[in-house]
Amino acid sequence: MTVRQCPGIRVEAEQATAVQDAVVVEETIALYLNDELVTELVASPVNLEELGVGLVVDEGLAEGIQSVRSSSGVVRVYARSVRARTWRIESSGGIAALNTVPQVSSTITLTPQDVLSVINETTSELWRQTGAVHCSVLFLENRLVIKRVDVGRHNTIDKVVGFAILNQIDLSRCIIGCTGRQPSGMVSKVANAGVPVIVSKAAPTYNGILTANDARITLICFARGNRFTIYTHPHRIRDLSGEATADAMKCSSS
Repeated sequence: MTVRQCPGIRVEAEQATAVQDAVVVEETIALYLNDELVTELVASPVNLEELGVGLVVDEGLAEGIQSVRSSSGVVRVYARSVRARTWRIESSGGIAALNTVPQVSSTITLTPQDVLSVINETTSELWRQTGAVHCSVLFLENRLVIKRVDVGRHNTIDKVVGFAILNQIDLSRCIIGCTGRQPSGMVSKVANAGVPVIVSKAAPTYNGILTANDARITLICFARGNRFTIYTHPHRIRDLSGEATADAMKCSSS
């Protein structure tokens, strides 16, 4: 169950009304890699096997996923090659693995309309009911492959990546769209997965932009309505007109 009904008192123009609101449920999930506890995280209690596989790959913890199983709030991932890890504190207060971020190689390109098509899919019925979840989507060749929602923005990325890995989808040909802001940790997840383009409704951070630039990821944020802002590697967006050039895309250090 991901939603429960909870009573409340809604006040509008000083008038009080009894209401029953849909409220999301979160649980603490324990993640094991080759039977060693990696971390405990708060997540929506659905699609947990995708979450486990995606987190292991997105944090660069292992290669060669062999199997995954989940039961009673515990996810166990097994992989052939496990990397040593050091943790850092993320902007959300969570932890992320401190590993070198790889450079993404991909030949895909997309049009401005493709960007807007991706971000238009980052809505969900659960958000309309509760206003308390994030959403990520995975596109392959202009087609929506999977959509996942969760109380954590990081978790939605892990879940769509986990789905792709479990279904043997080539992530270098994919685009991720999401509702969450893009600090370095979020961008690093996508880089470790090998996805070349991120489209977000929200803002980037300075370190998020630097990480995307180093990882050769096209980072697009503030995608709303008919507009968006490209922060890194604009060569993947074709059919643009106007006077803006890639030479102007240098972050100031001051």
